[in-house]
Amino acid sequence: MIPILEKMSGFYNSYVLGILTVGYILGELGHYLIGVTSKQTAIELDYGDHACQQNSSLFNRHELPTQCSAVGNESTCHALDFNGTGYCEWNYNGLGIDYQILAGPTFILIFTIAGVFMGFAADKYNRVKMLTACTVVFGIAIILQGTVKEYWQLVLLRMVMAAGESGCNPLATGIMSDIFPEDKRALVMAIFNWGIYGGYGIAFPVGRYITKANFWNLGWRVCYLGAGVLAVIVAALTGTTLREPERKSIGEVDRQTASGKPISLWQVIKNPAMIMLMIAASIRHCGGMTFAYNADLYYNTYFPDVDLGWWLFGVTIGIGSVGVVVGGIVSDKIVAKMGIRSRAFVLAVSQLIATLPAFGSVYFDPLWAMITLGLSYFFAEMWFGIVFAIVVEIVPLRVRSSTIGVFLFVMNNIGGNLPILVDPVAKVLGYRGSIMIFYAGFYGISSILFFITCFLLEGKPEPARQESSVESPSKIHPEAVLNARHMHGHDNSVFSVDESTLPAANGRPTQLPQHLQMSSGNGYNKSQTTPARQNGAESSRL
Repeated sequence: MIPILEKMSGFYNSYVLGILTVGYILGELGHYLIGVTSKQTAIELDYGDHACQQNSSLFNRHELPTQCSAVGNESTCHALDFNGTGYCEWNYNGLGIDYQILAGPTFILIFTIAGVFMGFAADKYNRVKMLTACTVVFGIAIILQGTVKEYWQLVLLRMVMAAGESGCNPLATGIMSDIFPEDKRALVMAIFNWGIYGGYGIAFPVGRYITKANFWNLGWRVCYLGAGVLAVIVAALTGTTLREPERKSIGEVDRQTASGKPISLWQVIKNPAMIMLMIAASIRHCGGMTFAYNADLYYNTYFPDVDLGWWLFGVTIGIGSVGVVVGGIVSDKIVAKMGIRSRAFVLAVSQLIATLPAFGSVYFDPLWAMITLGLSYFFAEMWFGIVFAIVVEIVPLRVRSSTIGVFLFVMNNIGGNLPILVDPVAKVLGYRGSIMIFYAGFYGISSILFFITCFLLEGKPEPARQESSVESPSKIHPEAVLNARHMHGHDNSVFSVDESTLPAANGRPTQLPQHLQMSSGNGYNKSQTTPARQNGAESSRL
């Protein structure tokens, strides 16, 4: 680590959070730019659907006798005029199945598969070095997207970008969970995962106004070139100023099943609470991805004479970020009183409140659409950080990053690929109706699923129950330990104590440091670790 940072060690944790978040923002900016630049990109690269579109800002859409979007053929489109002046054009609109495949499946396919491998690797190798390499990969891929000449080249580079970005979440989450205490965990995860919405929000002004500025006659390409260069700079800072933190468990050390074997990834994943959490998160993710991939195109289609670029930026960055922080704080405050179940309850309530205004954001005219979108965003964006706070609290240390990788694999494959159905449904119900279903409708469905998840997670466990769960684990079958009990937060009490010794390279057990030893029935002194657990995760030694 650079010497000047050692002198500022008191701010190091915040600096790490800042660097990780900025890197994530830039990755997501590259991810979502296609949703804003798609029309200009499609015109140059020849992909997607043609449609009749308003091409003149001289007229207000309310003044026009016929809306361009209501015309379905080229000849009629060119024939439309107002007082002798034509106001429509027949051109690529940036939509169609080609766009939906480009925005969703081509990215998600590689992102999810690579994410699983990144999760496993993060449990074994240096996460800072891996994250640096991942940031370099997606940064260069974004730069090259600004140079493409063919549609297939853009598809290929989005796949490469996805491979690099897939490591950001599992690697960064593992780093942050090792340097921040429990009482700040949901807030920290919320701030970091806000990078998704930060990148998405910044994409609106960047994709709209930099493209219109047409710097060096490059149009939309400058957006990608600039974002990629910044990503490479952040990669350099990550590799030179961050240090791999000491790996620590959440609340307690890793656990074993009653038979004495370490808890496996499969045993964690197949727990009903984890399964329901993944399904709920996948449905909610579909709602978010539907809006993210279609917001700019939707508002340009229905309100071509109204510039909503800065409105969308303000709502996503301003109101959305406040919602992220408030959700993290509320979750952290009440979890101490109600246990891990409270986090799922916050998720259920927030998504329920967000559902009705989400419908309004695609039903009303621009002013009320933005007002209801802001209200929806405040509550809707609480979800991501809280979900991953739950995940890191109910899994053991040894499979934490790999669990996150699998969780992201499932969530992104379901939530990231379902929006491809927007196009065929739109051809039957209309674009607005399709967006309502897959965006606002899926918010409501996720709320119900998060509420069901509440009952699969335990509230704050009582001391008596904690003691009794440790007294005689040998009498319980390992499968019963995982399947018969709800999943805990804080102390991970669904898992029995494990790994008071670790295997060394020569096959002989190596004693854990005293501060990581715990009491079970094995004679280790529990008093040495109790204060650390009561006060949250111990401070990192940086």
